[in-house]
Parts: sequence; C-alpha cells; structure tokens
Amino acid sequence: MKKNLLLFLCMICAASLVFSQKTDKEMKKELKEKATKEAQKQAKQYAKDGWRVYPGSLPMDKLIEQSWMKQVSEDENGKPKYITADGNGVAESKSAAEAQAIELGKLQLAGLIETNIASIINGNLANSQASTQEATSVTEIVQSSKNVIAQQLGYVDPAFKIYRDLKEKKVEVQVRLFYETAQSLVIAKKAIKKELKDKLKKTDEEVNKLIDAPAK
Repeated sequence: MKKNLLLFLCMICAASLVFSQKTDKEMKKELKEKATKEAQKQAKQYAKDGWRVYPGSLPMDKLIEQSWMKQVSEDENGKPKYITADGNGVAESKSAAEAQAIELGKLQLAGLIETNIASIINGNLANSQASTQEATSVTEIVQSSKNVIAQQLGYVDPAFKIYRDLKEKKVEVQVRLFYETAQSLVIAKKAIKKELKDKLKKTDEEVNKLIDAPAK
C-alpha cells in the first residue's frame, strides 16, 4: 500500500508540471482520472492475490482511490489533514483478525502522534530554563506515552478494509486508519498533560508551556 501511495504521489507531481498552464478545476479532473485508472489497476492485483472487500463495502478500486485521495488531502495551512497508519491481522475468524489489525494500526497511529507532540515539547524544552534532569524526565514520559494515547483514541473506523482467506482456516485482514492531525494533537496533549502533572507534580501553567506549540 505504501509503495502504491508513493507511485500516486509521483503521479501527482508529474501531473502538476504537465498541467501547470491549466485551471485548477481542469487539473483536479485530470488527477482524479489518473487516480481512478491507477486504483483500478491496483484493485486487479489485490483481487489476483485473493483479497476481497467486506459485504456492503465500496468496490475495491473505489476504496483504494478514496484512501489515496484522503492521504494526500491538506488543511487550510497546506499541511497534511490526516495522519495515517496500516494494520494487519491474522486469526481464525474475520472479526478477530479485524480487531487485531485495527489495534496494531492504532498503536502505529499513537506512535506517529507521539512523535508529533514530542517535536513540539523538545522545541519548548530547548527554549526553557529546565534542568537536564527535568528535561530527561519529560522526554521519558513523552516517549512512554504511546499506549496511553492509543487508549485515548478509542475505536478508529478503518477507511480501507479488506480480507482474504488463508490456509488452515485462517483469515487475514488489512486496514488503513486515518485520524485528523489537529484532533490527534488535542488528544495527545490531554494524555501527556495528565502524565506530566501526576509524575512531575507540575501545575497546569507549567505543563501548558511545555506542550503548547509556540505562536508564530
């Protein structure tokens, strides 16, 4: 899936150069058509490998296309609107494999969220008067926050979900999860704020200085 996304991103860059003289509406139409064709090709490969969509789901090519478009979408500031993660599970039932895949995807999401919030906190620490010992303690708390963040995310409904039957009556499920970047930071700040207050005995004001992004 990641390899296919990379190809899609390259396609967008190439198309942007080719259609630089066209209107925004025309460019979007061209990119949509190219994405549709590429998704159709990838769907055929998935089907060849035994993958199927869930009953009631969109067709495979539409799932792939929507997933790609969502992953390259941007917010009003031109930054990625969503963070994304993949999950894969194998079990004796489809429901058990799906639960496993979603849980692994959530942990990957939590890791990405932790990395994003860590970059903010590390920058704030560098500009603060915190001692080396305190900075180390804060860093350790942030690094160990992935499981706490994953719990705070709750259930994340996969935007992309497929399955295939394996030998020995087992089922494999593959999912792709999306979570809004802005909302993910709200959740991360809330989780880490509690950890910092409980373990370092800091006030709300002191914690807010650490976890809030500096004004630009």
